Amino acid sequence: MTAPVREIVQTFETIDRDRLRALSEKGRADPTAVRTVRAKTIAEGRRFRHLNYVRDLPAHVVDEPPGLLGDDTAPNPTEALLAALGTCVAVGLQANAVARGWTVKGIEIESEGDINITSVWGTGDLGEKAVGLTTVRLKARLDVEGATEAELDELVAHAGQWSPVLNTVKNPVAVTLSRA
Repeated sequence: MTAPVREIVQTFETIDRDRLRALSEKGRADPTAVRTVRAKTIAEGRRFRHLNYVRDLPAHVVDEPPGLLGDDTAPNPTEALLAALGTCVAVGLQANAVARGWTVKGIEIESEGDINITSVWGTGDLGEKAVGLTTVRLKARLDVEGATEAELDELVAHAGQWSPVLNTVKNPVAVTLSRA
């Protein structure tokens, strides 16, 4: 499915440990700080292609595969969710490895989930079927120097405990949908 870590990244540029420590201290100084993040999704008008805008970044395209009547030009929404989940876990792994003084040479997260698409978008047969992912599996491959296997296992568990996106998926969260 994916290339080994070494084939993807020739030179792994790590984060600055002192800046990471300063960011961590800032968070400890005000544990009540809450930031609102935003995204805007706009239907492009080509089947199910959507343009997603975050901050001042270029549009992030989300589409559907041909089997779901899309043009197959980008990840579908569920794949984008898995990518966000894998990225959040990878960021946590990297930050915590660097904080512990380990040398990170590569990180790879494989994400997969099971979904019944026969009731897609509320247009099909719902019956007793779950809507959305029913199971998600993540596998972390780490190329980290200075850590034992037991320490890497603890690092993975720690990242799972503290990943904002993983916890958003795993735990109930209040979500509202209304007309603007």
